[in-house]
Amino acid sequence: MLGRMSDPSVRLLNLLSLLQTPREWPGAELAERLAVSGRTVRRDIERLRELGYPVRSAKGPDGGYRLVAGTAMPPLLLDDEEAVAIAVGLRTAAGHPVDGIGEASARALAKLEQVLPSRLRHRVASLGAATVPLPAADGPTVDPAHLAVLAAAAANSERVRFGYRSGAGTHSRRLAEPHRIVAAGRRWYLIAYDLDRDDWRMFRVDRIAQPRPTGQRRTPRELPGGDAAEFLKSRLRGMAPTYHAEATLHLPAAQARARLGADTGEIRPLTPATCRLTGHADTLDWLAARLIMLGCEFEVHGPPELRSHVHALAGRAARAANAPEPDGER
Repeated sequence: MLGRMSDPSVRLLNLLSLLQTPREWPGAELAERLAVSGRTVRRDIERLRELGYPVRSAKGPDGGYRLVAGTAMPPLLLDDEEAVAIAVGLRTAAGHPVDGIGEASARALAKLEQVLPSRLRHRVASLGAATVPLPAADGPTVDPAHLAVLAAAAANSERVRFGYRSGAGTHSRRLAEPHRIVAAGRRWYLIAYDLDRDDWRMFRVDRIAQPRPTGQRRTPRELPGGDAAEFLKSRLRGMAPTYHAEATLHLPAAQARARLGADTGEIRPLTPATCRLTGHADTLDWLAARLIMLGCEFEVHGPPELRSHVHALAGRAARAANAPEPDGER
């Protein structure tokens, strides 16, 4: 490995690959990664600049080297797993609600597949043949430029300003420190520290307008719990209404537990043939469906909204069962 790394061409390619990661690289760390001296790193940096790669250097204890945006896109250097991951991602990107992503993904995939080695093209083709994306549904879309600005700010530990429209339609201006972007279902969420509210917040990206980086760098804050996806899930759960249900099931308690599985809730035997179910959920549809799918008689004791919902479902089912048959099908 050291022999190959001593080859200037190989070394330059490996240096460029490292610099394409969006972060500051201290010279000492680059020298250690490449198994060369600091002087060699500085010489190779100058060689990349001569070739047109815009490498910025920063002085000081926290300084280092960084590849910044230039007048043209340099060739990407990807290992096998990265290339396959990008190709698969491009194939499925059309299913995400991002404006114009379908056509752009197709163009990018065509270019990538032209340069993939045959062994990787086979892997990508196999994955594509075995995968069927869910057709895109109507709904809010996201500007890919907004995603790029927010993602870059999160990677660079940079503050951003943007306009935001709440679910109630209220407009405001925000100054925030982006932490992560989380894709959940068919929506994108920005997890960020809101400096105006002095607290962590989640923002739907489709409601963000004109995000602008401020140029202000900051020390990354520690997200409560450390996991952006779990943070989003807990916030979404907190926003959803919770219904506490209570019902009598004409089913032995052991059978009720077996049929409910992981959604057991609290089951208390009443008689050998009946039990009391106490549980909760964030939608009436889910509660009603679970009760009906148990396949037994039951009485709902609460909440009133659930009783009304089950009554409406029963009415629709009765009307469907008693509907006249179309002519010619008797």
